[in-house]
Amino acid sequence: MQPTIITIPSKKLVGLSIKGKISFDDTKAMWQRFQKGKKEIENRVEGELHSMQIYPKGFKMEEFTEDTQFERRAAVEVSTFGAKPEGFEDFELAGGLYAKFIHKGPVRAFIETSNYIFKEWLPQSDYRVDDRAHFEILGAKYLGPEHPDSEEEIFIPLKIKAS
Repeated sequence: MQPTIITIPSKKLVGLSIKGKISFDDTKAMWQRFQKGKKEIENRVEGELHSMQIYPKGFKMEEFTEDTQFERRAAVEVSTFGAKPEGFEDFELAGGLYAKFIHKGPVRAFIETSNYIFKEWLPQSDYRVDDRAHFEILGAKYLGPEHPDSEEEIFIPLKIKAS
């Protein structure tokens, strides 16, 4: 599983966020609430959904445990910020250098993909993780969290390792 290294522009997103950890995960409830309200988001770009994880500044992914605190977001891209349901927030996703991986299979197998990225690929690469949001795009090939043929694009923010 080799990534594509790409530079993406910044994006305007609108959605919901929760703070938590893997050992107490309320992501399903956040997504259910997001799905109910997304039709009310003004200037919505049709298509892909964004699932984001935002870690504390300076956080090292090799220190990640099921008790690590971080922020999750469910969002959709907008052309410009406008009206949105109560509790929804505007968010500017920083552009820059990203590694794009494809995860295939149900969400419960995501840990295997994540382990590969952070324990195998990243240490052997010329990159390190940057302090920007990590995100997944849930597009046309995303068939739901339990579907064995589901695909999602994973974007890891990068910067070049110092020599």
